[in-house]
Amino acid sequence: MQRYFVNEPFRPKDQIAITGDDYHHIVRVMRMEKGDQLMLAFQKTAAQAEIEYVTEEAVICRVLDLLDMDPELPVSITIASGLPKGDKLEWIVQKGTELGAEQFLVFAADRSVAKWDGKKIPKKLERLQKIAKEAAEQSHRTQLPTVDYLPDLYGFLQKEMAQYDAVFCAYEESARSGEKQTLAHLFEEASPGTRLLGIFGPEGGISEKEREFLQELGVYFAGLGPRILRTETAPLYVLSAASYHFDLAK
Repeated sequence: MQRYFVNEPFRPKDQIAITGDDYHHIVRVMRMEKGDQLMLAFQKTAAQAEIEYVTEEAVICRVLDLLDMDPELPVSITIASGLPKGDKLEWIVQKGTELGAEQFLVFAADRSVAKWDGKKIPKKLERLQKIAKEAAEQSHRTQLPTVDYLPDLYGFLQKEMAQYDAVFCAYEESARSGEKQTLAHLFEEASPGTRLLGIFGPEGGISEKEREFLQELGVYFAGLGPRILRTETAPLYVLSAASYHFDLAK
């Protein structure tokens, strides 16, 4: 059954109006009509709904039943990616959403070859947010990840690091040295509601300047196994490991 995210708060007895791109998809692509049923996600709440009527601008639905399901990871994982080349960021957002990431942060790392024109940032974020929405709907999530751009990783961490229970950086040299306890330890120590931030460098990894800065802030450095992973692979490795640990191994 087709699933759509709704921005407004969940109110069981109220009518729900679906507009914009989702309206077009329901009416023009799916060709749904009065009486057809669909799934609505209200940020961590999912419900089965029925179309009551369709106007020129909105599909009006009413909730029938709440769904007794929770597909979300019990911990919050934010992925901070150094701006990579090409469409790698789209891949990270799409697959990372399917694997349960709660938020994506994009930053211009010291070794980022790709650059974002300031005027084009809103448009690029809009596209990435759309990719996240489609992936969240496809994977039957009840929470829609957000995608944001950080003009200054240093300033962000100095100001916002306290909002996370732990911050770690996937570090190539840690992998080379055989470090393999950090990520497992963070997962073992985590409890429902724990907020984790993972930092991943672009092609070429993080610079020495960035490493020193992160070290001064007390960021953990984690190896991700004996193989050196690409910038678009490393976040998915972490999310897959988290899914195994919290969804299957518990």
